[in-house]
Amino acid sequence: MKTVARSGATSSDGWPKLGLCVLCGLPAAGKSTFARALALQLRRERGWAIGVLSYDDVLPQALPDGAGAQPRPSRWKMFRQELLKHLECFLTAVVSGTQMSAPPNRTEAVWEDFITCLRKQDLIFPTSLEAQHCHLLAKPALSKPLFLVLDDNFYYQSMRYEVYQLARKYSLGFCQLFLDCSLETCLKRNGERPQPLPKEVICLMERKMERPNPEKNAWEHNSLIIQSSACVLEASPEVTDLLLTALENPIKCVEDNTEQKEADRIICSTNILHKADEILRKTISQTMKEAKDEQMPLNNLKHLAGELNKLKADFLEDLRQGNRKYLCIQGSPDLSDVLSSFCKERDTIVQKFFSKHH
Repeated sequence: MKTVARSGATSSDGWPKLGLCVLCGLPAAGKSTFARALALQLRRERGWAIGVLSYDDVLPQALPDGAGAQPRPSRWKMFRQELLKHLECFLTAVVSGTQMSAPPNRTEAVWEDFITCLRKQDLIFPTSLEAQHCHLLAKPALSKPLFLVLDDNFYYQSMRYEVYQLARKYSLGFCQLFLDCSLETCLKRNGERPQPLPKEVICLMERKMERPNPEKNAWEHNSLIIQSSACVLEASPEVTDLLLTALENPIKCVEDNTEQKEADRIICSTNILHKADEILRKTISQTMKEAKDEQMPLNNLKHLAGELNKLKADFLEDLRQGNRKYLCIQGSPDLSDVLSSFCKERDTIVQKFFSKHH
C-alpha cells in the first residue's frame, strides 16, 4: 500500500477531496474512543477536516434483530437508511459547494441530532436559514480535505456495502477499519458502562459479525483490521496510509460493473437466504401445529421437528452453495420456488410420520 504525500483540498479534476471511513466492530470494542483519537490526530498532523458520525449519538436508542427493545428491527433499519440519506444531503452540498437542505419525509429527531453532530465538529454553522431547514457549510468542510468516519457496529457486510455505494455514487475515497476485540473484553467493558447493553445482544452480534474480507469482496480491498488494546489512543502509520490512499484514489463513479455486479449478487443472495430462513421457519411451525392438532404422539412430534429442521438447514445450504440437490431450477430461484420445493419434501416426511401414527 502506497503512502501519499499531503496535498490540497481538491483533486486534479477540481473536485473536493472527500472520503468515507467505515469504523466497525462489536459494541464496547473501543470504536468511539479510537474515532475521537483518530480525528484529533488527523486534524493536528494532516490539517484535514474530520467528521465522526457516531450512530449511537444520532439514531434513537434501539437494539437490532428482535433483541427485545423498541423500535422494532424494521423501524431500526429505517432509521439507518434515513441517516444515510442525511449523509448524502451533506455530501451533495460539499461536492456542489452549496447550502445543505433538509430532505422531505424526515424524522425530525434524527435530522436534528445529525445537524447537531455536524455543528459540534465545525462542519456547518447556525444561520437564519435554519428556519427554512437550510444550513451553510463551514469553511473547513470546503477548504480542506474532508474525511467522514462512520462509527457503528456494521456487523453485516450489506450494511457496509451501502456506504461503499454512496462513496461510488459521488466518486469518494472509501476504506474500512475493523476494531478486533475479544468477546470477553467487550462484555467486561460493556458491564462497566452506565447503560450497558444486554449481554445476549453482544453475544448474538458476535456470532453474526461478518468481518471485512478483501479476498472474497474486491470492494473491501481498502480495509484494515486493528487489534483493540486496552486503550487505543493513536492511529498507527498503517491506518493513516490507508486513509491517505483512499483519499487519493476515489472510487470511479463509472467503472466496469463486474465488481459491482458480484457484490450486488452477494448482497442479494444474503437477503434471499434471510427471507428463505424466515419463511421456512414459519412453514415448519405451522406444520408442527397441524401435527399436534392431529394428536400425533409426543415422541413422533420430536422426531418430526428434528427432520424438518434438518431439511430446512439442507435447503439453506443448497441455496447458499448452489448445489441444486433440492432446488432443481434453472437460474436463480425466488422464494416461491424455494417454498414449493420445500413443501414437497416436507409432505413426504410428514406422511411417513402419520403412517406410523395410524
